Amino acid sequence: MRHSDEVETPRGPARADIDLPVGPVRTLLVLGHGAGGDVDAPDLLAVRDAVIEAGVGVIRVTQPYRVAGRRAPAPAAHLDEAWCAVSAVLKERHPTVSRWVVGGRSSGARVACRTARATGAAGVVALAFPLHPPGRPERSRAGELATGLPTLVVNGDRDPFGIPQPGPDVEVVVRPGERHDLRGDPAGSAAVVRDWLRALGWASA
Repeated sequence: MRHSDEVETPRGPARADIDLPVGPVRTLLVLGHGAGGDVDAPDLLAVRDAVIEAGVGVIRVTQPYRVAGRRAPAPAAHLDEAWCAVSAVLKERHPTVSRWVVGGRSSGARVACRTARATGAAGVVALAFPLHPPGRPERSRAGELATGLPTLVVNGDRDPFGIPQPGPDVEVVVRPGERHDLRGDPAGSAAVVRDWLRALGWASA
């Protein structure tokens, strides 16, 4: 089942593109887009297709600034506020879902990490996590990954934004030949996400 919903937030309307597998859904993966991108990025679509086949529902959230047609990202606090508002509404609309996993690519992964605890997430999927601005390794964002929740990071070995290090709750999978856009083999990156969900017992197929 596939449909789109508009969700009001304090920062304007967001959009939720919802894809559900056949049968009861116990786990939903909520994904955000990159700073200037959208939810139709190849890696996000590939993850959607792979995990739906594994019995996991997917909701791709478009932030209000992108719904309004702007490409320049909103401040981090605004992104987080809108994301938390969308999460609360989605939980009201899908009351039978028992497990919420949050994530996204690049900027969307950062938002998911920063708000994971506040939204009651069970885990985090971070695609192309931008560890630091290109050429500025001293400006590390590694602290955002320290959510204390099971976290999967999928980054390319040629990503100019860097590659995070694994930690106690953070698994890092480095994809050979991939850059920040993860466009080389989206299906391969998606399979990593699907297999991680299965290993945790969060996929039903």
